[in-house]
Amino acid sequence: MIYRSFGNTGWQVSAIGLGTWNIGNQWGEVDDAASYATIRTSLDHGVNLFDTAESYGIPNGLSEQRLGKALAGERHRNYIVSKIGNFGKRTGQGVPITTPDMIRLCAHASLHRLRTDYLDVVLCHIGDIEDPSVFLEGFEILKRDGEIREYGISTDRLEVLKKFNANGNCRVVEVDYSLLNRAPEQQFLPYCEEHGIAVLVRGPLGMGLLSGKYTEDTVFTDTVRSKWSTDDAEREKYAGRIRKMNEVKQALHDGEDMATAALRYVISHSSAAVAIPGAKNPQQAAANAQAGEALFTKEQLSRFDR
Repeated sequence: MIYRSFGNTGWQVSAIGLGTWNIGNQWGEVDDAASYATIRTSLDHGVNLFDTAESYGIPNGLSEQRLGKALAGERHRNYIVSKIGNFGKRTGQGVPITTPDMIRLCAHASLHRLRTDYLDVVLCHIGDIEDPSVFLEGFEILKRDGEIREYGISTDRLEVLKKFNANGNCRVVEVDYSLLNRAPEQQFLPYCEEHGIAVLVRGPLGMGLLSGKYTEDTVFTDTVRSKWSTDDAEREKYAGRIRKMNEVKQALHDGEDMATAALRYVISHSSAAVAIPGAKNPQQAAANAQAGEALFTKEQLSRFDR
C-alpha cells in the first residue's frame, strides 16, 4: 500500500481507503459477519482511512455502528471520516440543522455509534449548501473541545467549497471523481492543491460501473441504484454511462483489470487524492486495496485522454 500526505493535516494515509456506505444494506443485504470481515480485510491490506456518514445504512447509522465494532482495538491506528447533515432525510424526517448545538448533537451521536471519543474528520454532508455558517461554527466548537481533529465538506461544486473554506480552515473535501466523471480535473482539484486541501474521492468506480460487469440490460434492485431501472430519464443517463465505460475499456491493456485501473487513475492525480471505494465482501475489499500498491506514470495516464 502506498501512503501519502493528507493535505495539510500532517497525516500519512493509505492511497486507498474504505467507503462504508456499502456495508449498511442500502446496496443490498450485508450481514454483520460479512461487514466485519470486509473491514478487517481492508485493515490487513494496509488501509488506514475509513469513510462513513451518520445517514449511511438501513436503519440510519448502521454503517457507523458496524465500523465502530469492527475497529475495536484498532481505532488508534486508523483515521475515521464521517459526515453530518442528512440523518433521517431518506426515511422521512431529517434532523433540523439550525444551530451549532444541532451540529454538536449529531457529532456526539456519531461518536457513540462509532465507539470513539473523537473523529479525525467530520464533513458537512450538504453539497449544495448556500450558507455554511452553522456548520463552520459548530465544527469549530467540536474542534476546540477535542471531539474532532479537522473538518471539511462533501461537495462537487467549487463555489460551495470556496464558501466553506472562507476562513481557511477547510482541511478535507470529498468529491465525485472517476474515469466516468473527470470534471474535477479542470478547476476543482487544482484549487485543492493550491490551498492544501486533502481530497477524498467518492465514486471512484462510478457506483460500480467501472467494475466492468454491467451492461445496458442490467436490472438494479438495491435502494441506491434501482432508479436506473425504474425511471426512464435515469435509465437514459445510465445508458450513457455504460457507453462511456465501454470507451474506458478500449484504453485498457490486455488482461488489465478495469476496477484496478480506475482506482489507480484517480490516486495518480497530482492532488494526491485518496480513493474510498466501497466493498460488500472481503474479496472486493482486498482487490480494492491492492490497487493502492502502484501509481500510473504520465504515459499510462495519457491513454485515457485518447
